[in-house]
Amino acid sequence: MNQRPDRRVQTMSPEFEVAPMSDPKGWRTPDQSVKAKAMQVTRALPIDAEVRIPVAGDFVFADLVVPARPSGLVVFAHGSGSSRHSPRNMLVAKELQRRQLGTLLLDLLTQAEEQRDMHTSEHRFDIPLLAERLVAATRWLRSEPELRALTVGYFGASTGSAAALVAAAELQDTVEAVVSRGGRPDLAGESLSRVSAATLLIVGGKDDVVIDLNARAYQKLRCKKDLAIVPGATHLFEEPGTLERVCELAGDWFVKHLEKRPANSVSANAMNLFKDRHDAGRKLAQRLMPYRGKPDVIVLGLPRGGVPVAFEVAQALHVPLDVFIVRKLGVPGHEEYAMGAIASGGIRVMNPEAAALSIPQSAIDAVAAREEKELERRERLYRGTRPPLDLSGRTVILVDDGLATGSTMRAAALAIRQQRPARIVVAVPVAAVETCDEFRREVDEIVCGMTPQPFRAVGVWYEDFTQTTDAEVHALL
Repeated sequence: MNQRPDRRVQTMSPEFEVAPMSDPKGWRTPDQSVKAKAMQVTRALPIDAEVRIPVAGDFVFADLVVPARPSGLVVFAHGSGSSRHSPRNMLVAKELQRRQLGTLLLDLLTQAEEQRDMHTSEHRFDIPLLAERLVAATRWLRSEPELRALTVGYFGASTGSAAALVAAAELQDTVEAVVSRGGRPDLAGESLSRVSAATLLIVGGKDDVVIDLNARAYQKLRCKKDLAIVPGATHLFEEPGTLERVCELAGDWFVKHLEKRPANSVSANAMNLFKDRHDAGRKLAQRLMPYRGKPDVIVLGLPRGGVPVAFEVAQALHVPLDVFIVRKLGVPGHEEYAMGAIASGGIRVMNPEAAALSIPQSAIDAVAAREEKELERRERLYRGTRPPLDLSGRTVILVDDGLATGSTMRAAALAIRQQRPARIVVAVPVAAVETCDEFRREVDEIVCGMTPQPFRAVGVWYEDFTQTTDAEVHALL
């Protein structure tokens, strides 16, 4: 029987078992495993192993994958009637691994419990029991020398999301982030108000009942939180592109809230980091020298982080600098989802996908009126009485400090297109390679200073990514 030496069934004891592969889809159970003599096993990163985690006199299986230089680790809690082999969770796990996050795909039930549950369904909705398993798995991680220093997050689907929130409430000093996919956070009950981990609730746009349950749970959360609606998705996110959107949202959330790079741990040159936004702007300007001194060129910075970068670009090119303000129009009741955007110059752009939500025009106008006030406030703050520059017939270089999903930049480019410029150039110091490629089809030119893989997040590529203040923007303009 062929064996895979890099896949080991690990326990808390010195004994270990090497699990031979039964078929391409899974691993044989312990009674089919090859026993080995007791010995101490020292795991070194990276890890790709099947592990056994002790729970109440028994154990549960889990698949552990940890890259060589992990920035955190996410424990997965599957939904009712599922297991660690959930194809949807496995797809999300692959995306997180791509972003240099470790993953632990966990069976929440022992084999004996799973057999009983198949006939009685007595365990799949036992949220306290499922939460206990997550707590046990997290404490097991903390007992492993190679893993104990990693920041921990939970990804829960369906009932698993309730278990994740209950466990996060218990382990407030350990769990940093939670993501729920099509979940039932309402089943976490009173634990919701005790969750301190940054929590993202992801729901399908066509999953009406679950949207309502998540909205109610969202109101009870007292932590940093967000609720994301995936347009066109039903409960299981089976529609084309919807599960990929879940992967993107979850990846961004975990990278943002789990990654903690030690201050001054490495030099900027050693990791190809920018010292700060001004350094990034100076380097980006070298890629834009063909536009130097041309009278029709104008540089626009997206506030706030894009303005210091744009300032250095404009200085190096000897061209005018201005700010272009974009305000998202959030769906009423789910403001994190953009139904459109407004921008400097009275521009309004609507998201075509939002039409499926059948939002009344009066509601759209009410949101737009509110955001217009904020846009006008920022216009006055940044620009004073100086009018915006005329973009008609000009080459516009639109600058930000980086592109992750590119949603804000995309809205800005669409809005600028309505002012009939001769050419739109999007320029950023760093971007996800996929996003950079998408923009090649949307603007006249895209300049991405570097497209590292894995990308992870914009801030990872800066030594100093301190938030830019309104006062700094005003001073630079």
